[in-house]
Amino acid sequence: MRKPLLGALLALLLLGAGAAPAAATSHDAGTPTATVPARSTAPAPTVRAIDFAGTVALSNCSGSVVRTPGSQPSDPALVLSNGHCLETGFPAAGQVIVDRASTRGFTLLNSAGTGVATLRASKIAYATMTDTDISLYQLTSTYAQIQNSYGITALELNAARPVQGTAIKVVSGYWKRVYSCSIDGFAYRLKEGSWTWKDSVRYTSACDTIGGTSGSPVLDNTTGKVVAVNNTGNEDGGRCTLNNPCEVDQNGTVTVRPGINYAQETYGIVACVTTGNKIDLSLPGCTLPKP
Repeated sequence: MRKPLLGALLALLLLGAGAAPAAATSHDAGTPTATVPARSTAPAPTVRAIDFAGTVALSNCSGSVVRTPGSQPSDPALVLSNGHCLETGFPAAGQVIVDRASTRGFTLLNSAGTGVATLRASKIAYATMTDTDISLYQLTSTYAQIQNSYGITALELNAARPVQGTAIKVVSGYWKRVYSCSIDGFAYRLKEGSWTWKDSVRYTSACDTIGGTSGSPVLDNTTGKVVAVNNTGNEDGGRCTLNNPCEVDQNGTVTVRPGINYAQETYGIVACVTTGNKIDLSLPGCTLPKP
């Protein structure tokens, strides 16, 4: 999992020395390869400018201020990060946390990556490392207050499942660094230690994320919407151990991809948020794990 560790600092030094991103040792047979037609009259897709505005830095991870399509300016804002980034430590496998008091602070970044404010949580609205790896903090500030005070709007959660081949950016508020790659595919199950996550996003090798990037929003280059939250990667080629997740397919076949990194989809959050930005796990269509 991508919390800031000594290895992350070493990785930064190596990157500064010109080290190349780690390459995958195997890929799904169906992974698409880019082809360029000889002639095309279709216009190129619009690429939205993506920067640090709306991202946050935690004490140990990255995150972002997010909204659903139905969130209102007067609603208390939400911060999205990983379940394993909680200030109280990793939730156990099977554990779901709802409405736990918290006063955690988050450094809000502007487009240039400069901290402009400290936002404060009122509670952990939802967190788990079961089936997914997410945390949602409710803030003491509303979206309108953040917008009026700092000119920063929340990032919107996409309500649809992401698509293989989509160009994405992983934006780390902790490191103030942006990674660019594509969605290589999906892991039916991703297992790391005692935790198992479902339908995880697998990046192409260009997104060589490091410790501290945990909780970073994964943004669709075209829409600028959040499609996933960055959470882990196989660091040493280990098999299903801490910091060395493995993929398990429907038949139980295990695949290890050294150097490849992963994220957890976020579209499922949208169906679980009701009026006032409250998390309601009983809503129709809400499939997030329940306590």
